[in-house]
Amino acid sequence: MAKSVGNKDTEVCLRSLLQAEGYRLSPSRAYGETGVDVVASAATEDWHIEVIGYKKSGASRAKDFYEAFFRVASRLNDGADHCVIAMPVQFGIGLPARAAQHREAWKRIAKAFPELQIWLVDVEHAKYRRTSWLEWLS
Repeated sequence: MAKSVGNKDTEVCLRSLLQAEGYRLSPSRAYGETGVDVVASAATEDWHIEVIGYKKSGASRAKDFYEAFFRVASRLNDGADHCVIAMPVQFGIGLPARAAQHREAWKRIAKAFPELQIWLVDVEHAKYRRTSWLEWLS
């Protein structure tokens, strides 16, 4: 089983990587503060990013994933150009099965939200990979 990675560790790693790429970042939120986790801005684009960690419990991971989807989709109300769920790279193991389980709905979500992406953050190796929502059905 993959080891747990906290939300904060994931966010700190991603913020460092985005800052190194030249993005301007929103301030970190205080514990319990509501709103988007990270807004990364460069030139004329803004990335609204919801960050989740990787928990040992599969049920907890699923709950976090689905909640993050609705939180990031709500950022369209804020004028988000790009909506991202950022999660530890460990999620990449189960995402193809999750996408396959919800195949038709997954495709419709991709069509309805073309600005939606999933980013996998490798905290241990300080890197991340951007993926489209639809890519997980491949």
